[in-house]
Amino acid sequence: MRSRARAWAGRLVARRIQRKGIDLSALTFIPEKAKVPLQRVGTDPVPRLAQLRATDPVHRLKLPFDFRVHLVTGHDQVRAVLADRDSYSNDIRHLLPGTGPTTAEDVGGLGFTDAPVHTRLRKIVTPEFTMRRLARLEPMIERFVEQQLDELEAAGPGADLAKLVSFPVPFQTICALLGLDLDDRDAFARLGVQRFDATGGAAGAFGAVSEQREFLFDAVARQRKEPGPGLIGQIIRDEGDLISDVDLAGLADGVFTGGYETTAGMISLSTMVLLRDPAHAALVRGGSRKDVDRVVEELLRYLSVVQVAFPRFAKHDLEIDGHQLKAGDVVIASLSGANRDPASAGTDPDTFDPARVPSSGHLAFGHGIHRCIGAELARMELRVVLPALLRRFPDLALAVPAEELSFRQLSFVFGIDELPVTF
Repeated sequence: MRSRARAWAGRLVARRIQRKGIDLSALTFIPEKAKVPLQRVGTDPVPRLAQLRATDPVHRLKLPFDFRVHLVTGHDQVRAVLADRDSYSNDIRHLLPGTGPTTAEDVGGLGFTDAPVHTRLRKIVTPEFTMRRLARLEPMIERFVEQQLDELEAAGPGADLAKLVSFPVPFQTICALLGLDLDDRDAFARLGVQRFDATGGAAGAFGAVSEQREFLFDAVARQRKEPGPGLIGQIIRDEGDLISDVDLAGLADGVFTGGYETTAGMISLSTMVLLRDPAHAALVRGGSRKDVDRVVEELLRYLSVVQVAFPRFAKHDLEIDGHQLKAGDVVIASLSGANRDPASAGTDPDTFDPARVPSSGHLAFGHGIHRCIGAELARMELRVVLPALLRRFPDLALAVPAEELSFRQLSFVFGIDELPVTF
C-alpha cells in the first residue's frame, strides 16, 4: 500500500514538472540516491561515496523525471570541473521560476553568478579578504574568543561549546566585518542551520534564504541613507549607484552566511576531533604557528564541512573522464569525497593525521573562480580559537559519550547541533 502511494505521488509530481518545469524551491524531498554526498557516519562520508570514487568517479544518478545529474567524487575530476569556467554555469535561476517560495530574484551573490557579473562583483570584495587586510581583524577576533571562553567557564562543566563559542565567535566577527548590528543571535543561528538543511528537500532551505536576504535588503536600504563603518558601507561609498541593492544584498548574504555557519561547524567538529587524541590536542595547545597551521589544514581536509560545491550546469554537450554530458545537465562536485581521495590525500585518507603531506592541496574551500572568498578569514579564526580554547582548558573533554552527539543528518554544511564539554 505504501509503495503504491509513493508511486502515485511520484507520477503526480512528474506530471506537474513536465507541465511547469522544475522549481527547486518547491521540492519537499530529495531522492534517496541524491542523498549520498550529504550523508555521514560520524565524521566520515558514507562508504558508498568511496565506492563510487573508486569505480565510477563521474556517476550519473538515477533520478526521476529525467532530471540528469552527475555526481563527481574523484579529486582530479572535481578539480577539473571547478576550474572550467567555459563549460559550466553557476546560474541556478532557471530552476526557480517562482512557483515556490523563492523566485529567481531572491538568489544572487557570487556562488550562483557567472562572468562577467561574477567578475565585477568579486572584484569589489576581494581586497577586503586578502591576508594583509584581514590581519587587522586578528586582535578583534582574539577579544571575541576570550569573551566567549569567559562565558563558557562561567557556564561550568556540561556547557555547550557550540552555543557559547563555536557560533558566537564567527558570527560576531562577520557582523563586525560587514557593519551589521544584530541582537537576535538565536534567530540567525536557526536560519543558518535551516538554509543548509536538506531533510525536507530544498523548500525549507530556500525559505530560510529568503528570510535572511529580507533582513539584508533592509540593512542595505538603511545604509544607502547612512553608510556604516563596515564592508557594506564601504561598498556603498565606493560604488554608489553602480551597484544595485539586489547585487549588494546578494554579496552581503554570501559573505554573511558563509562567514559564520561553516566556521561554527568547523570549530565544534575540530574540537571534537582533537579531543580524540591527547597528542593532537597537545600539538595545538603548545605547538608553533607552523604546527597549528598544519593541524588546521588537515582538519579542513578531513572534515570538509561544505560537503558539495555550488551546482554546475553544462553549457553545452561535453565529456568528463569518458562520461558524456548533455547541455543543461547538472554536475554535483563532492568536496568531502574529493578530499578523501587517496590519489591526492595519500595513504589512509580517512584518518586524521596532522603529519600528512598530500600530493596536492585540499578542496575544502572549493577551487577556481568560485573558491570561497573567506578562506583566509576562516583559517585565521581557527588558528586563534583552537589554541586559546585548549590552553584555557587543558583538561577539556566531552561531557557525554561521543556516540550520543547529534550530527546533522542531511545538510549541505556538515555540523553538530550541541557539543557539551567538561573542563
